[in-house]
Amino acid sequence: MKSLQLIFSNRRYFAPAWVFASLNIWFGTWAIYIPTVKEKLEINKADLGIALFCLSLGVFTIFPIASKIINKLGVGRATWYSVLLTSIMALFPLLVPNYYTLMVSLFVFGACTGLTDISMNTLVTEIEKEDKENFMSAVHGFFSLGGVIAGLGSFLIPMIGNPALHMGIMVVLVLIVNLLLYRNYIHIVAAPIDKEPFSLKLFKPLLLLGIIGFVAMGSEGAIVDWSGLYLKEITLAPEAFIGAGFLAFSVAMTLGRFLGDGISAKIGSIKIVALGSVIALLGYLLVLSGNTLLAITGFALNGLGFSVIVPELFRIGGNVKGVDSAQGISFIAGTGYAGFLLGPVILGFIAESASLTHSFYALLGCILLVLATTLLLKKNK
Repeated sequence: MKSLQLIFSNRRYFAPAWVFASLNIWFGTWAIYIPTVKEKLEINKADLGIALFCLSLGVFTIFPIASKIINKLGVGRATWYSVLLTSIMALFPLLVPNYYTLMVSLFVFGACTGLTDISMNTLVTEIEKEDKENFMSAVHGFFSLGGVIAGLGSFLIPMIGNPALHMGIMVVLVLIVNLLLYRNYIHIVAAPIDKEPFSLKLFKPLLLLGIIGFVAMGSEGAIVDWSGLYLKEITLAPEAFIGAGFLAFSVAMTLGRFLGDGISAKIGSIKIVALGSVIALLGYLLVLSGNTLLAITGFALNGLGFSVIVPELFRIGGNVKGVDSAQGISFIAGTGYAGFLLGPVILGFIAESASLTHSFYALLGCILLVLATTLLLKKNK
């Protein structure tokens, strides 16, 4: 809990934590209105899928150049400018008059959120280096908290009755807090490093981190999308319990991220990734038991295990010798996000061709891969 005390007692730490929360408040508020946008523009599910792909395409487009932007502007300024851009672009998908402008607005919104994502993770990495303090896991907890705030904001829908106005209110409120805090980090620049020319020796640890990120975030996405259906069809859970798996996963993930920094400081980043893998492995074993209560407990353990893996990957990626922090984090973000997008799709194909149980056996195999890759990382420490 030391990292939470740092965040709430010092604006230097609270400022970047609020950026993490802000990103998910904007994104979560947009997600609430996806069905409304579909109905308003009179598009089918296939068209909506293409539009959402444009958002993902925007994210991927920015990843290769994000490190150059961050190094050019300085990580503090890059974070602040990306916050401003994302604030503005969050409004457009809910204001567009037709399908084609929706695709364009989602592409630009995706690019802005991608730059914000990489900038804020690089910012926290640099502050950790300067201050010799661990709080990366806790700020990722704030990202999860932002999703909770966006979800609570859905209760305003009947009162406001206007998607763009709702988003506008959220943007203004969130931006006001950012305006009060941005001076605490805007001056920060990445510490100069002795960059080394590209070599397999440098690429190997990044590749291993990328594999873990792809699998871990792919598994997260799969659980978010498939846990309810698994409880309904495989464990035959009562209707009231169908959402309990996702809830248990989300609560445990938020809690784990708030606790993760203290554990990481004691045992180290690589060991906590291994520990998270073991916890997630136990979770999958409980999920595969076929019992509803055990499966819900398993999803909670999944959330607890995965909660510490991704923040630690960003921390490790930002400290690879011979690679500047923005480049390392961009690589982790790119591979992880690819996994988050593709994981649920791959699991869907497995579920369709075999069964949903086989999908979760595949996830069990994936976490074993993470554990094995972690052992290779230890050798490359």
